[in-house]
Amino acid sequence: MSAAGQHILVYPFPTSGHFIPFLDLTHRLLNRRLTVTVLVTPNNLHLLDPLLTRHASSSLHHLLLPDMDPLPAPNLPARLRRLRDLHYPALLQWFQSLTSPPVAIFSDFFLGWTQSLASELGLRRIVFSPSSSFSYSLNMSLCRESLRIDDPQAENQTLSFPDIPNSPKYPAYQINSIYRTYKDADPDKEFYRRNWLQNLESWGVVFNTFSDLEAIYIDHLKKEIMGHDRIWAVGPVLGDDGLDTTNRGGSSSVPFQDLVAWLDSRDDNSVVYVSFGSHYVLTLKQMDVVASGLEESGVNFVWSVREPKASQVSRDHGVIPDGFEDRVAGKGFLIKGWAPQLAVLRHRAVGAFLTHCGWNSTLEGIAAGVVMLTWPMGADQFTNTKLLVDECGVGIRVGESTQNIPESSTLARMLVESLDGSRAERSQAKMLSEEALNAVNGGTSDNDLGSLVKAINEIKPSTGSNKI
Repeated sequence: MSAAGQHILVYPFPTSGHFIPFLDLTHRLLNRRLTVTVLVTPNNLHLLDPLLTRHASSSLHHLLLPDMDPLPAPNLPARLRRLRDLHYPALLQWFQSLTSPPVAIFSDFFLGWTQSLASELGLRRIVFSPSSSFSYSLNMSLCRESLRIDDPQAENQTLSFPDIPNSPKYPAYQINSIYRTYKDADPDKEFYRRNWLQNLESWGVVFNTFSDLEAIYIDHLKKEIMGHDRIWAVGPVLGDDGLDTTNRGGSSSVPFQDLVAWLDSRDDNSVVYVSFGSHYVLTLKQMDVVASGLEESGVNFVWSVREPKASQVSRDHGVIPDGFEDRVAGKGFLIKGWAPQLAVLRHRAVGAFLTHCGWNSTLEGIAAGVVMLTWPMGADQFTNTKLLVDECGVGIRVGESTQNIPESSTLARMLVESLDGSRAERSQAKMLSEEALNAVNGGTSDNDLGSLVKAINEIKPSTGSNKI
């Protein structure tokens, strides 16, 4: 190619927590003159709007493929299998119809099956991990060792991982249920395992992390897991560099200017931001504890609440207690639904973050330099909590899913203490924030991004062979 760099296909997993950071990274790749086609489904097409308005149509394209039929959210293996069956033949036909197809497939780690597609087409495949390299190592260990738990109901059975740096240990309930209930005869779960292990065959892996945060895990992956150096830590990618962060991922349910005006009226580091992510709905007991804790603490807070659907209320999912909003008027700002989280965390008034520790939230909190009150709910969140609390010293443990729910008085005390400027976690958070920002502004992550783009530009167009 002449003025532009090589052409690649970007294939995010079609959920917001995976899709949005991949688009943030795509923005940076476009700024480095790569040509990109993004595979998108109708449900996520609107998420492309910021990129489409920012970049020329000659460098950014999209490939629209159908959504998979709805399946229960917990049934991830079946969803992945359905997605493969739906998209593999369509992608194969699309590639074969082009005279100058992309030279590489850059796909989410949940889409390991795209390695088979890349091999069939003679292309390189690059993995994108929207989770930490620590979590990636744990998942790889679980799949390679075919974890077996003696009794799936024994939630406190200790599981050790001596092959991972620092030899982490977890009670069984903190391990993803996919692994806890794994059976050889289950075709969906066996597909999940094989699908994940296909990431080992990829040409390279890109992480939304930075070296100062996860150096030992990145090094472990290079030496012990992948066996090569084509691993790039390019984060945190957070929608900066010209993209509007106020509408990153959606439109707020409250006017943004009203939220900013409320925050502007507060002192520096005097507000706690509360959010448990865009998907998790609190149980009745969790909701009562959070609401009571906020009320008892007297702290200023912004709370992004995901309210349950009518069918979930009957299954013990919580709603905001009657009268709560009136009782905290002047102290609390409630957002029912999606919130401009990145913009909130960056505001000078916000000093602490009560979080479920999803990786995107973890990175946003780190970059903002706030103290994090950790309450992981599932997936990679327990691993992220270990990183924040035990290794980085920027987090304070509050609760753990439904197994460890604090008393409201305990939560109230922790909320107050999190805003104490003399706490060691606050100085650590500011230091880690500087390291994160330095990494993407001329530091290690910026260098890794340049190295990634250089490596892609050196790929020769396919001749039917995928040899390195």
